[in-house]
Amino acid sequence: MARAVHAKESIGMISLGCPKNRVDSEIMLGELGQQGHNIVQDLDEAQTVIINTCGFIDEAKEESIEAILEQTGRKARGEGVGKVLVAGCMVNRFGEELQQEIPEIDGFISLDQLRDVGRLVQLGGDAATAPSPAHVVFDHTAPRLLTTRGFAYLKVAEGCNNPCTFCAIPKWRGRFRSRTIDSLVQEAQQLASRGIQELCLVAQDTTRYGEDIELGKHGLVRLVEALLASTDIPWIRFLYAYPTTLDEDLLRLMGTEERFTSYIDMPLQHSHPDILKAMRRGGRAERYLRLLDKARELAPDIFLRTTFIVGFPGEKEEHFRHLVDFVETARFDHLGAFVYSPEDGTPGAELAQRVPAGKAQRRYEHLLEVQQPIALERRQALLGRRMKVLVEGVCEETEHLLQGRHHGMAPDIDGRLLINDGQAPAGSMAEVEITDAYADDLVGRIVGPEGQPGIVVADSSLYEPAMVD
Repeated sequence: MARAVHAKESIGMISLGCPKNRVDSEIMLGELGQQGHNIVQDLDEAQTVIINTCGFIDEAKEESIEAILEQTGRKARGEGVGKVLVAGCMVNRFGEELQQEIPEIDGFISLDQLRDVGRLVQLGGDAATAPSPAHVVFDHTAPRLLTTRGFAYLKVAEGCNNPCTFCAIPKWRGRFRSRTIDSLVQEAQQLASRGIQELCLVAQDTTRYGEDIELGKHGLVRLVEALLASTDIPWIRFLYAYPTTLDEDLLRLMGTEERFTSYIDMPLQHSHPDILKAMRRGGRAERYLRLLDKARELAPDIFLRTTFIVGFPGEKEEHFRHLVDFVETARFDHLGAFVYSPEDGTPGAELAQRVPAGKAQRRYEHLLEVQQPIALERRQALLGRRMKVLVEGVCEETEHLLQGRHHGMAPDIDGRLLINDGQAPAGSMAEVEITDAYADDLVGRIVGPEGQPGIVVADSSLYEPAMVD
């Protein structure tokens, strides 16, 4: 009996949310590419559009819904889109609701079905199922079509075991489960063979890596050591640190191994003990400050980032002032914040003493205002330094500038280093002298390495001598 031959389709993808979601998107694109489908960047050319959704907070959910409605609207108007499939976090959490409220969706791809995406494209997706957590862990055998340039994310674990009262991620991503070091090394080697210059290790709770596979509290150290030994990738960084599981040996490794970037992204969420207790977060402000001091001691060139939630139920003015004082004392290089939004099914959503939306928004804006001069001060301290920079390509706003990042700037979240003199290929490492500093971005000129293919250094006669980093 002859097998049916299915026509291959042009497929476009909208990937929303965090880097972990991006890896999921790359796996789906890799599977589709292997099966001969035509992957297009211009959605106007796509017969099928897959929207990989994020369901973390209200703003992310709204962005996902808007993307779905835009594409189903295009389909209804006959603008080229034949099928709209929805994938990712919102499928596992809200799939049935989406199916009921937006019947124009052609089908769904759950978090466990990434490698079935080719079959689901042909069938028009599956029907939505009841809310459920994911349980599959995808390893180095999953194909990936990279959507980043010069760097790549390596997902070291799935799920989360933390009991944070504001977060519903364990309800759809499932329990924490690590990949093996061997699998991660093999994938890192595959990525290295494709020329990446930076490897970003990601998970929901990356510093807990290996606890569930008998690697103990030093699992992430063991993994980084293995990656350093088995690849020649210039930069290896990890995102994100949980304050009670951050291993000091990681900080020591940062201080002694140049390729392990001196950078910590540690979302602390708040500083006041009352709010931390209500959030079910471990630690206290005093311990956090000691930990930050230890990081700066063991890795003197470290850059520190954090994230806070404002407007959590029960947050009073005294709690918020405590947070502001903490931020002024800690002197983070980078800081993000968001206004609390209650998530269905979480303990936080049941708490009384809700903070009015307007007050929470004002606190959010004030916290970012407090951070502005701190961020400027931290960047001005870099003036005159010569730093290794990963060149990402032409600036998004103008073709007359290049943009890149030094080791203290993680992809997409920590601003840019704009290069206004000299040339270097996208995806290459260049030596850049910092010439101007702003609260969000830096400006610099290429000073080396001379003689490398594609590197054109700035005319040194136009500048004063600078100190060497």
